Amino acid sequence: MATKSSLFLLAALVLGILADTSEGQELRCQCIHTHSDFISPKLIKNIQVVPEGPYCNRKEVIVRLKDETLICLDPDAEWVMNIIKKIADRYN
Repeated sequence: MATKSSLFLLAALVLGILADTSEGQELRCQCIHTHSDFISPKLIKNIQVVPEGPYCNRKEVIVRLKDETLICLDPDAEWVMNIIKKIADRYN
């Protein structure tokens, strides 16, 4: 029969697992400044599109360059929209 302390520890463990946010998930906007200058796709290693949500009221586009630099792009810049569209078309 489980004691009260072991039940408490089990409950704390379960709550800790459920409350654990995944790596990279923040409860606020990630981008303070955005850049609209063109960046060659050859320099881009990874692109992440974060939609509007309860913790950030704007769409964010974050790229990781091959030198591991993170840059927030202006999601309304025409060249950024074109890259996102090409990626989306590739998967549709």
